[in-house]
Amino acid sequence: MPTADDPLLVWEWPYYPTYYFPDPDVTPGALIETGRRDGKIEYAVEAGGDRVEAGAYRMLAPGYPPDAVAFVWDAMDHWFEEDEEVFVHPRDPYKRIDILSSSRRVRVEVDGVTVADTTNAMFLFETGLPVRYYIPKTDVRMELLTPTDTTTGCPYKGFARYWSVTVGGRTYPDVVWGYDTPLPECQKIAGRVAFYNEKVDIYVDEEPLERPTTKFS
Repeated sequence: MPTADDPLLVWEWPYYPTYYFPDPDVTPGALIETGRRDGKIEYAVEAGGDRVEAGAYRMLAPGYPPDAVAFVWDAMDHWFEEDEEVFVHPRDPYKRIDILSSSRRVRVEVDGVTVADTTNAMFLFETGLPVRYYIPKTDVRMELLTPTDTTTGCPYKGFARYWSVTVGGRTYPDVVWGYDTPLPECQKIAGRVAFYNEKVDIYVDEEPLERPTTKFS
C-alpha cells in the first residue's frame, strides 16, 4: 500500500484534512478504475490478494491535486504516521492540545442540580474548542449518571464512552464523556469525565461560564 514522505493535506471537511498521495507513491497496479461520478474518478484497491471496492478516488474539480489520490479512511485496515497508528481520521497539524491541572473550583449544574464539584480538575485546551474540564469521578454524583451505548473516537485523545444525566425526572442524554484508556499524549485525563459546556451550566470559582456555540451544541 502507499507510503509517502510528503503526503498532501487537503481540507475536504472543515475540521480535519484528508491525506492525498502523489501518484509515484502509490503501488503500481493497486488502483483499478471503476467509474466516474460526482466530479471524481473512483477506484477499487487491490493488495495482498484482497480487493476493496470504492477504496480510493481522484478529484477532478479545480483546486484539487490532479496527480494525487485519496484513500477512503474506513476502507483501509490501518493508518500510520511513521510507526504510530492513527485512528478515526488524519490529525490536523494546526491543532494543539494542552492539559493543565488546576486547583480552581469547578462546579457543574444540570437543571439547577449540582452534579459535580471539584478543586482537582484537568483543564484541556484544544484548538477551536472551548476549554473542557475533566473531573475525577469521586467528585461527580455518579448515581445521577447512566452509561449509554454511545462511543466516539478522536485521533488526539482516543475513544470515549458516554453517560446521560437524570435529574428531576428528566434525562439529558450523552452530556458526559470520558476516556478510560486515552492515547499516551492525553494520559492526564484517564478515568475522568467531562461535561458538554454547550449543554450544562459550568461555574469556575463560582463564576458562570457562557454556554458556547459549537458543532456539539
